[in-house]
Amino acid sequence: MDETHNLFLAALNGFLLGASLIIAIGPQNAFVLRQGLKRSYVFSVSLICALSDALLITIGVAGLGTLVQQSPQALDIVAIGGAIFLVVYGLIAFKRALHPSAIRMQGESTDKFSVVIATCLAFTFLNPHVYLDTVVLLGSLSAHYSGTARIVYGASAALASFVWFFSLGYGARLLTPVFEKPQAWRILDISIGLVMWLIAARLVFGVFT
Repeated sequence: MDETHNLFLAALNGFLLGASLIIAIGPQNAFVLRQGLKRSYVFSVSLICALSDALLITIGVAGLGTLVQQSPQALDIVAIGGAIFLVVYGLIAFKRALHPSAIRMQGESTDKFSVVIATCLAFTFLNPHVYLDTVVLLGSLSAHYSGTARIVYGASAALASFVWFFSLGYGARLLTPVFEKPQAWRILDISIGLVMWLIAARLVFGVFT
């Protein structure tokens, strides 16, 4: 009974902590939301984001989280690279806001698959918060568990990523009536641009303070 109870707590804690870390306004979620609204490669984007989280969580739970904590220089390098990427993508979002268009229905997207996938990977791996959340934080907290409970904890945290990204990607289409108007796209892109620049500023500030 005690073993079952411990496994249940490990699963619950892993899922809730994983969900709390990824359910937040950020560049990756904003990108998935936009792809979901456009109905453009939603499955591929959601799967890549979820699998990337699962990979990083596995690395963290396996013990790398503790090692990364001892090398802040590595996180600084990732932070600067991520900030540059976010500034550039923020500019792109503001440029889109100048000439918004109504939502394209499924099958009419002009996005290139390679560009979408490359952008998705960049949002995932150039964001130092991803490493802090998955590798460092989730990895460090997994030290409270051992054996099967630790595996269950990591698997539940990864499951939270799958549930969230697929819900966000496919649930976005419920907002289609709103985004049939170009003005809604302008507001979304301006919001995305501001979020990108705000996060970039926080990253740079964190490196030099």
